[in-house]
Amino acid sequence: MIRSKELSPVELTTSFLERIRNVDQKTQCYLEILTESALEEARQAEIEIVSGHYRGPLHGIPLAHKDLYDTQGVRTTGQSKVFENRVPDKDCTAISRLRAAGAINLGKLAMYEFAMGGPETSLAPQARNPWNTAYMTSGSSS
Repeated sequence: MIRSKELSPVELTTSFLERIRNVDQKTQCYLEILTESALEEARQAEIEIVSGHYRGPLHGIPLAHKDLYDTQGVRTTGQSKVFENRVPDKDCTAISRLRAAGAINLGKLAMYEFAMGGPETSLAPQARNPWNTAYMTSGSSS
């Protein structure tokens, strides 16, 4: 739909950000929501796509990433107190490739410390199950 211009990256990203705002207070899935940069990336993707410079299936698609993936200028902690104030000066390979493909970064997602263990050592509150917030999520993608 994005490639055919039936749906714009800005519309899609705005919709995702609204949903995150409405749900995240209950689920605590996001450690950081990158609203401004996500909207800027969506605007840029839209300009490119409208001009005929479609990069492929991830172009204009909003995604979010575990707090393990180094993202330039965005605090990346692995949910560990050891890296509590760490802000990488460059993207890891995965984020770099997603950016090159035109994907839009919505933010950093909650997880257990270093994607293993349990909530007792993580920096952020435990993420909640979106279908029943009385339950915690589980596994490394908590």
